Amino acid sequence: MPSIEKKSSIVDVIAAANQIILGKNEQIRLALACLLARGHLLIEDLPGVGKTTLAHTLARLLGLQFSRIQFTSDMLPADVIGISIFDRESSNFKFLPGALFSHVLLADEINRATPKTQSALLEAMEERQVTTEGETRPLPDPFFVIATQNPSSQIGTFPLPESQLDRFLLRIELGYPDRQAERALLEGGGRREHLPELAACFNPDQLIPLQKQAADIHVSPALLDYVQLLIEATRNSPMFVHGLSPRAALALIAVARAWTFIDGRSMVLPEDIQAVLPSVACHRLRLVHSADHARPEDIANLIRAIPLV
Repeated sequence: MPSIEKKSSIVDVIAAANQIILGKNEQIRLALACLLARGHLLIEDLPGVGKTTLAHTLARLLGLQFSRIQFTSDMLPADVIGISIFDRESSNFKFLPGALFSHVLLADEINRATPKTQSALLEAMEERQVTTEGETRPLPDPFFVIATQNPSSQIGTFPLPESQLDRFLLRIELGYPDRQAERALLEGGGRREHLPELAACFNPDQLIPLQKQAADIHVSPALLDYVQLLIEATRNSPMFVHGLSPRAALALIAVARAWTFIDGRSMVLPEDIQAVLPSVACHRLRLVHSADHARPEDIANLIRAIPLV
């Protein structure tokens, strides 16, 4: 069980983030669960709905080193990873780390870069290290990628390959604010100018133990049976080109544990699995009769079709 002090800190993060990102409590909780599960987050939506602001907000509240890369079509992998330059004084090459070497990396509009540049993140996201010029360099711990992308229908975008999508533990959409939240935004003005006022609730040394505690949340054998039924249903469904992989099943358990930890509980419930499954599964499942990925309503139908064990 998380201690009262640590639970309060998590609640403080969510409460403070809700003052900046209005009306998006569930998305904030999912983003925090993604970090606690040591994953990476993909936010896909229209420009101007708060994707970048959410990334800035989480980095400040979590007390983590933050860097941002604006992806463009002419970027090269070295712009992400870093480059080596010749140092005359030492007569050696010196490596200058890129923005990738930070606790939180905002990969803004990642699908505006070419696949070659997108691939620069693959090793970093999976192995938490990068290999350049024959040398492997570890990344900071924790390491959290928040990537934003615009809808693929917009001009100048390159679709993320399946291998890249699978590196993202969760995919979320912010969507338009509800009427009440939008009215508060219109009356109070933009929220990004309030970011410097946010006080950090954590630092990296405090966050790592929380990630370990989240990973230790209990999952019963009966719940694992339920997860297996859900995974098998995606593989047997005629709706999807292919089902969820074992890596996706592990992702589902990890996020459900983190979601449970945020609530201050010691055991994952079926409701926790159901709450996070759409964000884990939609970007990993492609529909048979179109080029689109699965929608939340497709996953909701799947959940209704699988009885609790």
